[in-house]
Amino acid sequence: MSESCAQNNDHRRELEEWRGKIDAIDRQLAALLCQRLLFAGNISAVKTRIGETVLQPEREKEVLGNVLGQTESPIMAQALERIYNSILNESRLIQHECKGEQQSLSSR
Repeated sequence: MSESCAQNNDHRRELEEWRGKIDAIDRQLAALLCQRLLFAGNISAVKTRIGETVLQPEREKEVLGNVLGQTESPIMAQALERIYNSILNESRLIQHECKGEQQSLSSR
């Protein structure tokens, strides 16, 4: 086997190792995100009982601040902000869906 072919195999093994690590993190993230969305649904029920609206801009700013405080890299902070804006949007959608279900149950 040539040296370049052996190096290529080493690089492929390294690539697979990194992909395996990302796959493991993805499994953890998926479980945590599902838990977060479940909690958002629970929060919706509490907000309904106390007359709060789903959209809470100050709380969302607080969440973003907490998350962005976890990184010192501007590039990572920008990426996390985009990711968390999506997470917050999905959490709002879940809360609206739960609120709709709660309202239809209470009108029966």
